[in-house]
Amino acid sequence: MKASVLLKSSLLTSLFVISSCATTKYSMDTAKNDYSNLQAGKMYTVMMRDGSKNQKMLFRNVEGDNLIGTAGRKDSTVVTIPKANVAAVRDSRKAGMATGAVVIGAAGVAALVFSASRAD
Repeated sequence: MKASVLLKSSLLTSLFVISSCATTKYSMDTAKNDYSNLQAGKMYTVMMRDGSKNQKMLFRNVEGDNLIGTAGRKDSTVVTIPKANVAAVRDSRKAGMATGAVVIGAAGVAALVFSASRAD
């Protein structure tokens, strides 16, 4: 009985973790994406091609070969990043939601395992 509950809970946890690990990623390959899916007013994490520090920006628009935005919601410093320097762009909000979902799911499974072990 104990192994059965543990097996079911671990299977449920692994299924939940695999299904919740989704982020939106935009790449420089113009055949796949021309950054038209980026939405103004959303926070994105921009990963640089040269390996420098990732940069968070509140996206505004695309002007020619540049991504234009601000350094944050409260910081009005204008950030201009050339598309040629961008390795990938990720939606910060979706990554945070996936992390939160994994934590909540793990807590639920832990509670299930704990209550099943106490019942024996």
